[in-house]
Parts: sequence; structure tokens; C-alpha cells
Amino acid sequence: MTGHVAVVGLGLIGGSAAQTLVAQGWRVTGWDPDAPTRGLAREAGVEVVPTLEGLAAAGASIVVLAVPLRAVRSTVERLAPVLPESAVLTDVASVKEPVRDAVRAAGLDRRYVGAHPMAGTEHSGFAASDPELLRGARWALTVDPTTDLEAFLAVAGMVTSAFAGVVHPLADAVHDEAVALVSHVPHVVATELLNLVVGSPVSEVAQGLAAGSFRDGTRVARTTPRRTQAMVTDNAAWVSAALRLTARDLVALADTLDANGSTDAFFDRADVLRAGGAAGETRQTVEVVLDDGWQHGLAERGRQGARLVAVDAARRSVVLSEALPTPQAGSAEA
Repeated sequence: MTGHVAVVGLGLIGGSAAQTLVAQGWRVTGWDPDAPTRGLAREAGVEVVPTLEGLAAAGASIVVLAVPLRAVRSTVERLAPVLPESAVLTDVASVKEPVRDAVRAAGLDRRYVGAHPMAGTEHSGFAASDPELLRGARWALTVDPTTDLEAFLAVAGMVTSAFAGVVHPLADAVHDEAVALVSHVPHVVATELLNLVVGSPVSEVAQGLAAGSFRDGTRVARTTPRRTQAMVTDNAAWVSAALRLTARDLVALADTLDANGSTDAFFDRADVLRAGGAAGETRQTVEVVLDDGWQHGLAERGRQGARLVAVDAARRSVVLSEALPTPQAGSAEA
């Protein structure tokens, strides 16, 4: 499968996506407001255009928004009057509900498919992009009742073919709640680890002694603070709820330490994840034809852990990998 994709914004993720697609034989048109970035992308094989309006007129079947979160609304407003009716709109933002709100306000929601590749580094810019960064990554694709089936199949087909990705089909809110736990709160905690050292009277000693655990625990906090801040504030409701639970548990641990009590419950609670969690499940593949009401049905299966691994656009179907039901204790064996 190949085609023509336009990428709006050629930073770390947009640049990586563009380079992956070029390497896989896709035609890629790209635009970025920064002239040096456009030059680097042109050298990498991207058909760079000087204006956003020129990109919209290039005739790509899929347009990928890869601009910073704070620029999404203004970019969509500029695209809306010039984007051809045949173009499918997707994105790579780490928060989905605010992006859909912006797309809906611009009248583009029917042909919009939310997307979020779970990959990145602490670096930024096209110079840091890598054609292998998104290959094989897990992606969330989000839908709502207005999402067009052909649009969804086009984006899912691109992800599973060009990127060799595995797709988690989800509702926007489920995505935002989940990534608050596994991405946004970790960014906040990593930032707080740096803040603790900066504010300590033994900061110089601590920095001199810091080794692997501190390096790994603070890697994501070494990116541009404004990028992390935008991600967290745009997902404020879910992040704040998770942070309050985190603070509750840490205060309880501190109280237990002060009282010289048992800390077993705190340190053992995640044993199921240490043992492999969902990675240890036995799974099966099943083809699902997407008919009326497919958006809710597919998103619900995704919420229960289904992963989309292949697309058959002609049959209007997808192949899902789903966990086999766990046998109940005492049940008879076949």
C-alpha cells in the first residue's frame, strides 16, 4: 500500500513520519513555518511547499497535522476553507479531545481520525527526526459517532502498512485518560525529580552522584518545558485526577515511613505488571466487518484491549488481536 500524504509541521514526530513514508515509497508533501526546517526536509526527499495553502492544494489523500498542540486550532482554521473534500485529516497529538473540538469547530470532524503514535524522544526538531522512530510503534486511533468509515480505514491502513504499527482503536476520552497514566503523569513526575534536586541544599552532591535510575527517571523532563506543559494542561482533567491519586499514595507512604510501619502494600501492589500484565495474555485474531454503529463497537473493543493489526478496505473490515477469555476457577476443561 502506498499513496500521497501531506505532513503539516516537520518537527520530531512530523519529520519522522514524513521520512518513514518516503522510505516506504509514499509520496510526501510537507510544510513547516521554519525555512531551515523546510530545507532539511527537502534534502530528505520530502516535496516541500512554501505555504500551508500550497500544501492543501497538493492533492494528498491524507493530511497529517503534526504542529504543536497550541497551534492546532489556528492551523485547522486555515486548512478548513482550502482542504479538498476528498482529503482525510489526521494528527499525531498526544491529547485527543481538544484536537477533535478544534476540528469540529472548523467543520472537518466527519473526515477526521485522531491518531497518536506512542513514540518520541526528549529531543525536538527535524534534525532529531528518524525514519525508524515510528516504525513498529503502538498507535491510538480515535473515533466518534461522526467518523467516516473510509477515512478511518485509510488512516488505519497507512499505520499498519507504512509504519508497521499496531493500532488501539479508542474513544477520545479513553485515550486521554490512559495516556495521562502512562505518558503525561510520568512527564510531571520526571519534572518534579529535577525540581527536587534543583531545590535541595545538597544539589551539587546529588548531581555528582546521579546514575542510571535518576537518568532514566528524568529523561523525558529534559525536553523543552513548554512542550510538556502544553501536553499536560491540554489534558488537565485526567492529569489532575491521576496526580491527586499519586499524591495521596505518596503522602500515605511518607506517613508509614514516619511511623516505621510496613511498606509492603505500596511496593507489592504492582506485582501483576511486573509479571508481564497484558503482555502475558493469550490472544486470538478475528476479522470484524465494520457496519452500522461500527464506531462505538470498535472503540469498545479497543477499550477492552483489542488491537487492530490489519485492514481490508475492500471488505470494509479489520483484523483484531483480542485477549482470550480467562478460564474461571473450577470451570470444566473441554
